Amino acid sequence: MKYDDASWHYGGTFAEELPASAGATHIGMFLAWCLLEGMSGQALDAGNELAKLKAREISPGSFVMDFCDGKFTDEELNEEGNEFALAYFELESGTYASDYEKTLADKLPSLYHVKDSWESFDKLKPVIDNRFLEWTAKKYSTAPLRRVASERKPWWKVW
Repeated sequence: MKYDDASWHYGGTFAEELPASAGATHIGMFLAWCLLEGMSGQALDAGNELAKLKAREISPGSFVMDFCDGKFTDEELNEEGNEFALAYFELESGTYASDYEKTLADKLPSLYHVKDSWESFDKLKPVIDNRFLEWTAKKYSTAPLRRVASERKPWWKVW
């Protein structure tokens, strides 16, 4: 499954002064976060591409362009990463694009003007961290445990 493709953003969607790679920056920021959090799929585990990303020798957007051919698919992530991507990154129903724009592009002409840098990544990372924590809490909700606990007799009535 393809989540996003830098080529979907070329042409009329952003200014002529921007390179085509500007369409990969938002993809790279999310993918880099997932990969740095240990959610890489088998396709990326084998090569040294991931090591370059972890060492910050390559920017997140450049990683997508150079090693993923500008595409973000389910093959880049493991099961947990794909579940999170479907919930958060998904273009139609996720809130990643909104978070990205509010965090990095608020005073820029467009989200495509965000600099593909580790400085940008570091600004966005806490936002994604929080969204992941929210998603994890919802996924592993303890509501059934609370219901069961409330049905138990108090300890002093058990003795």
